[in-house]
Amino acid sequence: MRKHLPKDYFSHLWRAIIEFDMLAPGDRVLIGLSGGKDSVFLTYALSLIRQHLPFSIDLAAYTLDPMFTPDFDLSPLADFCSRLDIPFSTEQFNIAGIIEKNHGNDPCFSCAFFRRGAVNNFAVKHGFNKVALAHHHDDAVETFFMGLLYSGQLRTFLPVTHLDRTKLTVIRPLIYFREKKLVGTSRLHGFTPIPSPCPFNGKTKRQEIKEMIRDLQKNNKAVYTHLAAAMRADAAMELWPPEPGRAEMKQKFVSFWNKKDR
Repeated sequence: MRKHLPKDYFSHLWRAIIEFDMLAPGDRVLIGLSGGKDSVFLTYALSLIRQHLPFSIDLAAYTLDPMFTPDFDLSPLADFCSRLDIPFSTEQFNIAGIIEKNHGNDPCFSCAFFRRGAVNNFAVKHGFNKVALAHHHDDAVETFFMGLLYSGQLRTFLPVTHLDRTKLTVIRPLIYFREKKLVGTSRLHGFTPIPSPCPFNGKTKRQEIKEMIRDLQKNNKAVYTHLAAAMRADAAMELWPPEPGRAEMKQKFVSFWNKKDR
């Protein structure tokens, strides 16, 4: 395999790694490898980054089989990792069965929850201190917009997240890549991404948000740029204070009506 990345791809990776202090000497990093275009590229990119770091790190890849199909062939992923000199591990977890039993719950939330749990548990069990996930810039912006529309919160996932319970650190080295830049990256590493076995693929709230942003940009090309800018902590300028609780509001009423002319 001829290992190569264009200069601008390296630039995006280095900016994320250095700006957010993602890697340090002696790190043992477990890559969450689903087989999709994003995680495959992340695995390939980190194998190259490893060669140019001023210090040593260990890399390994982990794939969870959610058992959506009986014939989820992981041998191509194992071969891909072997060619990159990255140890590969896999486990099965019946997420499909859990979703089937819980019709009323959000299947995407359940799937993400158990996937995170599986990769984190594997990482802790095998002595990794960091988990690398393949979320890109569009994922962050879409999560931010979803939070605003569906929960009234201004929040998204962070480039680096420290997990207190497991003592793991989750890093997202692709955070400065737009999704359109990742489409077609198979030409760089030669691996054809594995189609998602998820029965809800393309029918999720995230897909709705993706299409909504695309539609909004038809009338205002700056919509995406403005959403991305709003994710930064210094973007909040004039927001209402937190909503007071019942007891605090009661005290405010009492204080107000006790204000009498002297």
